[in-house]
Amino acid sequence: MTTPLLKRILLATDFSDDARRAQDYAIDLAKAWKAELEILHVIEPKRTVDEDAESFAMAGRSRTDAARQLEAVRDDVARRGITARPRLLLGNPAEHIHQVVREQGIDLIVLGLQGRNNLVYGLIGRTAQRLVHDGPCPILAVPGLRKDALESLPPDTPAVISRILAPVDFSAPSMDAVEYAVHLTKRAGATLMLVHVLEPNSYDLDCGLGVIEDECSKREYWDRQLLELRDIISAAGIPADVEISGGLPADVILACALRSQADLIVMGTHGRRGRSPERFGSVAEAVLRRATRPVLTVKTARFTPDHRRVVPLALDRQTATGEK
Repeated sequence: MTTPLLKRILLATDFSDDARRAQDYAIDLAKAWKAELEILHVIEPKRTVDEDAESFAMAGRSRTDAARQLEAVRDDVARRGITARPRLLLGNPAEHIHQVVREQGIDLIVLGLQGRNNLVYGLIGRTAQRLVHDGPCPILAVPGLRKDALESLPPDTPAVISRILAPVDFSAPSMDAVEYAVHLTKRAGATLMLVHVLEPNSYDLDCGLGVIEDECSKREYWDRQLLELRDIISAAGIPADVEISGGLPADVILACALRSQADLIVMGTHGRRGRSPERFGSVAEAVLRRATRPVLTVKTARFTPDHRRVVPLALDRQTATGEK
């Protein structure tokens, strides 16, 4: 487990409260992995631009203000021991972030979960929503203070990762996310919790004993898979706890994160439930919308050719296909 997981990190900031929290995590991860850090801010042009002197003056002031704020971020990063290169661009934020990821070989994007422009997307900012959907590389989305949350982080809480929660449904994307979580846990000296969710089924009122026995058999099967995965991870020197619970996946994941006081949720964006070309995984979306802790989503894993996996892509044929 000596292969660096993170060599280049991109902090995408819009200077919002969530972005400031994301900045702390980007700095700490860059330190932990001795990774290079890029800082990017993209100015979104207005949809309609009036070609008059006042409009050009406002655009100029906007660019000057953004440059000043970007320099302040760079200086804060430097004071905390990290040298970073800031970039200021004009255009579509998601498109520019994609371009920087490709050009610079970025391994992880860190950004605030709720940006300045989030009117149609609930608690997911427009840029975060698109990036998690497209998944150019793993994305760490960091929420700020939530006024309507039952439990939320104080604004001055340090960016500490000591407990990591990894939901697993044993699909290939899910196993990639657990692989990511394993290496983050190892480097952070954290503890790992694996959780598998048994989704409820609807039955007629006259369902018989055979149906109940079948449900018990399924639970025992997945429990064995979860324990086998735990043993594989423990054999690599990373003790892990496990939990198997019934319910709606997002509800169970969020409840488990709260109960276990997890500092970070690491999950795949698509699992055995399938994928939609219109939206990213419904479970990941539901978790992101209600998260009070950072969520790292893995759709496109960035492992080097010499990466030595701890977690297999599948434990056996039944697990890989979701059969039982």
